[in-house]
Amino acid sequence: MVSRPLNLFVQICALNEEDTIGKVIRDIPRQVDGVASVHVVVVNDGSTDNTVQTATEAGADIVVSHHANKGLARAFQTGIDTCLGYGADIIVNIDADGQYEAADIGKLIAPIILQQADMVIGDRQVQGMTHFSPVKRLFQWLGSQIVQLASGIRIPDAVSGFRAYSRETALRMYVTSNFSYTVQTLIQAGKLGLAVRSVPIRARATTRPSRLHRGTLHFMSQQAAILVRTYVTYEPLKTFLTLSAPFLLIGAVLIMRLIILAAEQGGQFVGRLQSLVAGMVSLVIGLLLVITGIIADRVRENRRLLEELMYRVREQDTHRYVLPDDSNRSAKQ
Repeated sequence: MVSRPLNLFVQICALNEEDTIGKVIRDIPRQVDGVASVHVVVVNDGSTDNTVQTATEAGADIVVSHHANKGLARAFQTGIDTCLGYGADIIVNIDADGQYEAADIGKLIAPIILQQADMVIGDRQVQGMTHFSPVKRLFQWLGSQIVQLASGIRIPDAVSGFRAYSRETALRMYVTSNFSYTVQTLIQAGKLGLAVRSVPIRARATTRPSRLHRGTLHFMSQQAAILVRTYVTYEPLKTFLTLSAPFLLIGAVLIMRLIILAAEQGGQFVGRLQSLVAGMVSLVIGLLLVITGIIADRVRENRRLLEELMYRVREQDTHRYVLPDDSNRSAKQ
């Protein structure tokens, strides 16, 4: 276990959440085993209602505002950067709609305090959530299985937004998506070799429409696009070799078949032009995909260097803010 006092920061990304954010903030425990202090950071993502005033009155320590709505992923990254800037050792992300029980924060951060995990995902135990339709539960399970395959991490609830990050993990994470952070950060964690755990947590039904998506199909399509882009970013060679394999196989089979038939006919290729063209085109496509994979793999090596440089720059930039003792701090971004 670590011996020095730890600072816990709970970040909440909010868009027009005046009806619920006050209770969410008040429910956050200000004394948690294993940490010296608990601070609440609210990222106001361009709200047009009284979200900021409600959050401040409820006890938020820091409120950071985007001038316009930039999306959940951007708000999440702003929150991470803000928490690191104030010297966070552990960062917990919780939704503003009251879906999660803030009392479970202690359970969520325990594996990080015990140095058993770098990131902890709250498992809502979706299959037992009766307010989810059977179709939604099926899609949640299927999506989590696909994310497990892509990331190499066994997490039963891949899109849960109730998460805890160690300082080192937060420094190495950077979300580039404009939609959501859940899938991208999991794949990043898997490819970076971070220890990710899952703990069961409680979740409530929410009555308001989602601020993130326009329905299940929209949510699935957006997350699928993020998954593919992130996986290709970290595994370009494997991706393009897999794509090239069918073309190379088809091309090789067609060319070999053509050679065998020509040999049986005394070296005559008459009437086999279509097979020759199809085989050569297939081989060329396969080889081009292989070359693309090699180039992309070299680009990935450069990305690793840039990620390390970004980590070191962000590490030096921590503790750049002074936490106010008795008043809220607001900022505009």
